[in-house]
Order: sequence, then structure tokens, then C-alpha cells
Amino acid sequence: MAAAEGENPHSVSDELFQNFYTEVKQIEKRDSVLTSKQQIDRLLRPGASYFNLNPFEVLQIDPEATDDELKKRFRALSILVHPDKNQDDPERAQKAFEAVDKAYKLLLDPEQKKRALDVIEAGKEYVEHMVKEKKKQLKKDGKSQDVEEDDPEVFKQAVYKQTMKLFAELEIKRKEREAKEMHERKRAREEEIEAAEKAKRDREWQKNFEESRDGRVDSWRTFQAKGKKTKEKKNRSFLKPPKVKMEQRE
Repeated sequence: MAAAEGENPHSVSDELFQNFYTEVKQIEKRDSVLTSKQQIDRLLRPGASYFNLNPFEVLQIDPEATDDELKKRFRALSILVHPDKNQDDPERAQKAFEAVDKAYKLLLDPEQKKRALDVIEAGKEYVEHMVKEKKKQLKKDGKSQDVEEDDPEVFKQAVYKQTMKLFAELEIKRKEREAKEMHERKRAREEEIEAAEKAKRDREWQKNFEESRDGRVDSWRTFQAKGKKTKEKKNRSFLKPPKVKMEQRE
């Protein structure tokens, strides 16, 4: 943003930096979980390649959050894991920042966001169905229909696990489909190259054949011409009258 007329640009930059620094400190003070190191560790923990498939999990935000809440959450989290703030571990910070940035951009895309919401909803519906089946079996057995998923926190964890499983399964299928498509493209390319090489060989063969054919025709004509001359010579020799021997007189 340009500085206002008559305003020192350096003072504006200093003000922005101070606001940035203040915001960082407020975030860190508000919740000890949101420290830079802990967030980087969370985003790069073992299995992160699958955990981070859920953009809402990456940003630690409710799927029903508004766009404004999403924007604020992204800013807060990106500040914490930004490489500039974590110069003692810039490489891991960069990877964590990229995960946050990717999740945010995905949720900015309405179509991608809908897909993520559909997966979460499918996970929830699955758990609800399993709970219903559990209660039905307990009722059939004449037992209490109380299940551990009646506890909201346990239910939430069950949905979380199922959602992660669904995201992972979709990612595995995506990779398999991508690998298959890559293999098919590679095979098609190899066939294309082979066809081109075969066509080249055929053209070269045809060219060589035509060139050698001209040579063979010339050789044949030469051979025929020589044969004709030889035959004519023989014929002339055969038709030549014999020499008359003169008689001697006594």
C-alpha cells in the first residue's frame, strides 16, 4: 500500500512491522499450543502426508467457519510457521508453511472446498450409522443401549478418524489413477516413437530399393546388350561362306 501524501514511508513500514510483531505476540500469548515449534511439529509429524489431506485439520478450523474466520486463521497460523520467524529451523518451517498455504488455497476454491466438506460429511454419516447399528445390536441382546460414542468428544474423535481414513483412501486412489495414466501416456509415447522409427525404416528401405533397382535395371540392360552383340557375332560367323580353294593346274 502506498504511503499517504506527506507521510514518511519509513514510518509506515515501521508501523506495519510493529502491528505484525504485536499480532504474533498476541497469538502466542493466547494459546500455548499455537507456538511456532509445536505447529511445525504438528504439521510435519509422522503420517503428515495423510493427516494434512484434510485442509480444515491443517488450519485447525471448523468446517462451518466463515470465509472471514478462515482468512484470520490462515494469517495467524502462517505467521507462526513462516520461515522468517523460524530462522533456527527454516527448512522445516518452509515445509509447514507450504502445507498451511496449500490448505488455505484449497479452501478458497469452492469446488475443492465442497469436496473436502463432502468427505467430512461422509465420515460423520458413517460413524452415525455404526453407532445406530451398535445400539440396534445391544437392544437385540437385551443390553443397555449406551455406547461410548454418546460422549460428544468420543463421537468427534471417531468422526475424525473415519474422515482421515476417507481422505487417505481417496489420496491412494488418486495416486493409483495418476500412476496408471502416466503409464498409459508412457506406453502411448513409446508406441508413437516405435511407429515413427518403423516409418523411417520403411522410407529408407524404399529409397534404397529404388536406388538399387535403377542400378539393377541398368546392369540388366547392359547384360542384354552384350548378349545381343555376342549373338549377332556368332550368327555372322555361322553364315560366312567358306573359302573357295583354288585348283592347281597340271
